[in-house]
Order: sequence, then C-alpha cells, then structure tokens
Amino acid sequence: MSEYMEFRTVQCKDCYRCVRECPVKAIEVKGHHAQIIEEHCILCGHCTKVCPQNAKIVHSELPEVRKLLASGQRVAASVAPSYISSLELEDFSALHIALAKLGFAIVEETAIGAQAVVEEYKRVLAKGEMRNFITSACPAACRLIQMYYPKALPYLAPVESPMVAHAKMLRRADPDLKVVFIGPCIAKKREADEHNIDAVLTFEELLTLFEENNIDPHNINRLTIENEVTGANRAKAFPVTRGIIRSFDALPEGYRYMAVDGVDRIADVLNNIESIDHAFIEMNVCPGGCINGPCSIAQEGGVIKAENDILAYVEHEMETHKHTPAPDAGVNLSIAYPRLRSHSRPASEKEIEEVLHRTGKFNKQDELNCGACGYNSCREKAWAVVNGYADIDICLPYMRKRAESLAVDIVRNSPEGVIIVDSDMNIADCNATAMKMLGMTGSPESYQGRPVADFFPPIEFYNAYTNKCRVENKCLHISSTNRYVSLTVSLLREQNLLFGLMKDISEQVNYDKKLDKVKLDTISTTDELIMKQMRVAQEVASLLGETTAETKVALLNLKKMLLSSVATEEKE
Repeated sequence: MSEYMEFRTVQCKDCYRCVRECPVKAIEVKGHHAQIIEEHCILCGHCTKVCPQNAKIVHSELPEVRKLLASGQRVAASVAPSYISSLELEDFSALHIALAKLGFAIVEETAIGAQAVVEEYKRVLAKGEMRNFITSACPAACRLIQMYYPKALPYLAPVESPMVAHAKMLRRADPDLKVVFIGPCIAKKREADEHNIDAVLTFEELLTLFEENNIDPHNINRLTIENEVTGANRAKAFPVTRGIIRSFDALPEGYRYMAVDGVDRIADVLNNIESIDHAFIEMNVCPGGCINGPCSIAQEGGVIKAENDILAYVEHEMETHKHTPAPDAGVNLSIAYPRLRSHSRPASEKEIEEVLHRTGKFNKQDELNCGACGYNSCREKAWAVVNGYADIDICLPYMRKRAESLAVDIVRNSPEGVIIVDSDMNIADCNATAMKMLGMTGSPESYQGRPVADFFPPIEFYNAYTNKCRVENKCLHISSTNRYVSLTVSLLREQNLLFGLMKDISEQVNYDKKLDKVKLDTISTTDELIMKQMRVAQEVASLLGETTAETKVALLNLKKMLLSSVATEEKE
C-alpha cells in the first residue's frame, strides 16, 4: 500500500474502475479489494478522482505541519500559483497575511522558483545539445518517463521542479528553515520526501487549518506587505496548459513549442519520441494542467474558468506591475533523472498460457480483451496474475460463465424437482427430476412456454407472485403421475420469475396411508375384542352373582343350625 494514499477497504466494491483508469496499472486487486503498488505508481492521483465510492483518500500531513508551527522553528510556506483558482483569491497578499497568522515566518509563491526554472531552461536550451526538450516541472510526468519510457530520458530537462528550486532558494539564507509546500498535487508528496522538503499540504488541508484557527482569507483586506515581490512574474502561468511556454519573455530559437497534457496524450508522444526533432514539449499529467490536479478544489465553471482566472491574474500583473528580470537563484538547479525499475518480471509465454487456460481461454477467439477486469488485454491481466498483482478470478466474463454454468449444473442435477415459471404462469425452465414428477417426456426446452396449468393447478405460483412472498404446499397431488410432492414457491424479484422447488413425498404419503389403514384395522379389531371381553365379563359376573346368592343361603342355613344346637345344649 502507498504511504501517500490510504484506502477505505469496506467501500471498495469490486468495480475495477481504478485499474481501468490507472495509466500504468499500478493497482493490484487482491481479496476483491484494490491496493496501490507504490513502486509502480506515478502518483497522478487519477484513481482518487474516478473511484465511485471515494474509497481512496490522500494521506494527510496536517499533524506534521501543526507540530512544525507549534515548535517555534522558522517555517516557510511555498504556495503553488493554482491557489488563485482553488481558493478563488484575486490577490496573494490576503493569503500571505492568513498564512502568517497561522505561524508561517515566510510566505512566498512557488512561482518564484518557477521563474528560476525558466531561466535554467533557457541556459540548457542555449547549449543546443538536446535533440528534443521535455519539461520537468510535473513530477508525475518525470516518473512516468523514468519508469516506463526510458528511451525518452535523454530528452527530459535536467532541471529541478519549481517546488524544489524554490525550497533551495528559501534555504540559501537559512539552511535550517523548514519548508512546507501548499498545492493541488499528490506527486509533490513523494518529491518532497526525496528532496528534504518538510511537508506538503493540499488546499483542502490548508482550509482545514484556517477553519481551526478562525481565519478567512476572503475577509482580509489587501495590504502592502514588506518584502513582497511586486514585480510581474510570467511564471505564475505555470498551472495551466502552455503555462511554461507562456512564462518565457522570448522563446529560444531552434525549437517548435508545444504542450501535451493527460497521460494518454503524453504516452502517445513518448512512444513516438524518436520520430520527433527539435521539439520543446511541455508535459503535464493532469488534463488542463495543475489547476485540474487531484487535490485541486473544483469551483463553479470548472477547468475553463480556472484557466481564465489564472491568465487574467497574470495579465493584470503584467499590466500593473513593472516586469523585473528573474533574480539569480544562487543555487544549483541541475539534476539527473535516473532510470527507475520495478521488481516486476516479464511472464513467460508458458506462464501466460497457463493463466489463460485456467480462465477458459484456449485460443485467440477466447481472449475477449473486454477490459472489465481493468487491464487492456487478457494477456496483460495474465501478466498481473503471474506477478501477484491480481487474483485470477477478476475475469468477469469467465466468472459469469462459470457461475451460469454452475447454476445450470445445480438445477439440472438437483435431486429435487426445479421448475421456473414466468409471470404469465408459463414454464420457463425445469430439470429432469421435475419432469419425472410431472410425467413429462423429451427435453426441458420442449416444455418452455407451456402453461403450468397443463400439469397441476398453479395456485401457489399465483399466490407467490401476487403477494410477493414465499408460498408452500406440503402435499400437492399430481394427478397425471399419481404422485405427491411438497412444493415451495419463491419470487425472484430481479428476474420477475417464480422458482418452484418440488420434493417427491409419494412414498411417505403412501406409507402414511398404509399406516392409517393399519391403525383403522387395529382400532376395529380392538373394538371387537373389547366387546367380546365385555360379554365374557358380563357372563362371568352373572355366574358369580348366582353362585354368591346360593352360598349365602347355605351359610345362613348353617348358621341357623349351629345357633339352634347351642340353644338346646344350654337348656339341658
């Protein structure tokens, strides 16, 4: 993951738009979430603008700047001239005062460094040693050339960017000075790290600082500030297309001057750079220039109004201020841009084919090159898989075909009966198990469009469709096959279809019927037995009653005899 951008992983929705839009494919998709491959990234910031879920955010250096301002050290602010459009300020003095209130000891426009860069360009051009001349003010464009178009490296101007030039100029008198760049560019964050610039703030972060300290530069009256550079500076046009070219008071002879912005157009030029001669090419990765940077603040009117505001500002300065020659930078602005290499490796044809085969691509016709995964071709995506930058299953046509095939296999081979019905109660599809239950012969396709009512009353399907709910019938009799099924019907809302799941319960029903008959027969037999037992009991009771009565009479007679005998003996 890049240290210059962060991800809200939960918001990444598997759309691959950032991969599609990334000009150098510096984004890997692992576990269905996008991540930046920092060593490949040129930090153009385009992915932050195109992400529909705002899942990518720029790393903030606000905490570092707060600490610097609170440390008591002298801190300088170098402000990119695109502040005119992003902050909608017509004059730098109000912003100067606002930044001074925050605690910045020195506040200057980066255009001072840009002016020095233009002078260095003139010096290099005057030598006439460069067949073509590509400007080096855009760090994203420089890194693009260093990493991906090494053949163009000899034409890249060996000159520092305006931000670095200005920082060197500021530190010329005070080497311990802390420098904070303020602008609309993410690539400046890495460039700042590489050139010992202490921090980079975006314009939005600057507004946050103002809000925290109750400062509104729009409510600050224009004042004359001591030591403010009052001379006109054409280099304030740097943020717009052809802004560098406009910054020359006179264009050196021997070159044709042109401007190219946007990565696609830059790539076209770089691919054909060997066929070009004596061209001064102003390059800017952001279409329209820095005024359309990834961290610029969009205002009503868009890029057209932003460019108009910048040019109007420069023209006003040229009309109202005396033009002063660029001061001597007093520092070395030369730099060599080395070739940069990534740790990626070429994939062999065998490795490419292995990945292609795993996604069902066995010949050229299978390679759709649809770009749904974000890569320009199936082979480019296979290369990313080989290098571990992409999961193999991000091939959407393959995954869709696989899912459809899997779904069809599940339906066709399900041990349960599956019948799909449309809103007109006609059969859309069914599997072999359902056909057997319903007494169908032939293929499922031959029954597509047939009314369900031809096979059984579709009451459950009507109810499920009408009430938009799941409906069950635990015992439905199919008269054509004399089968009994349990039927569950669900509405597939997105497809406007009804999904019926049927389970043959004929054996259970028949078993239950036999069991019920046994129960009834048992009850009948039990009733007869009870009746017999009752009759026997009654007969026994009757016999017992007669015997008991006779015994009682006999015992009473015996008692009388004994009593009579005892009485006779007493008399004697």
